[in-house]
Amino acid sequence: MPIPSLRGGGFRLSAWSSLPDTGVLESLMAASFDAIVLDMQHGMHDVRSMEAGITIAARAGKPAIVRVPVGDLAFVSRALDFGAAAVILPMIETVEDARAFVDVAKYPPLGNRSFGPSRTVALHGYGIGADYMRAANDSTLTLAMIETQSAYRDLDAILAVEGIDGVLVGPADLSVALLGRLDPNCAETIELTAHIAHRVAAAGKFASIYASDAEAAHRAKAQGFHLAGISSDMAMLKSAADSLAGSVER
Repeated sequence: MPIPSLRGGGFRLSAWSSLPDTGVLESLMAASFDAIVLDMQHGMHDVRSMEAGITIAARAGKPAIVRVPVGDLAFVSRALDFGAAAVILPMIETVEDARAFVDVAKYPPLGNRSFGPSRTVALHGYGIGADYMRAANDSTLTLAMIETQSAYRDLDAILAVEGIDGVLVGPADLSVALLGRLDPNCAETIELTAHIAHRVAAAGKFASIYASDAEAAHRAKAQGFHLAGISSDMAMLKSAADSLAGSVER
């Protein structure tokens, strides 16, 4: 089937995967998450596990989103060729960064992405490569990560770049950059993220955010974000392990 779309359908909750183990990925996709983020920036995913994660998500009928390493544009088109529904590029600072992102993520006339989507054509059941190529610019999303002073200042200009489909907000780095301290859930950071959601909505683009817990995810929905990536597999495993071990008297 075609790549599951992230557009429309109301608010979505995404699992956040740092661990490359296929059993963990299958467990996340068996849960009621709407999508999955495969983290190559701070997580442990490599090319092989990224491809495996995209495949597991596709077989579950869910979109896979890949956060590539900082500045690593080569991974953008690879993730899309493997069947990703969206790519997050961290540390977007300027309009020029956004244009470079579009250049490798979108086929002409929007960009200059090289043609070679054999894996995504087979995985998602496109008849031929040309069928995928015709759909790809609209069906796959480029999400610029907003987490620095420059990105916050130039957000409207970044959103105006043709081919940038939306953003992913990183509240932790945003708080460090704009407030001078790590405080992703304080009132000031919440105000900043709400302002970003408003500006993204005004541009008619896709707003996503990282949420550390359920409270933050509920807040993201209220602020108008379309998607929240919540917690992480590592954090969930630690929390469950601590809870279980602590519940047994010894």
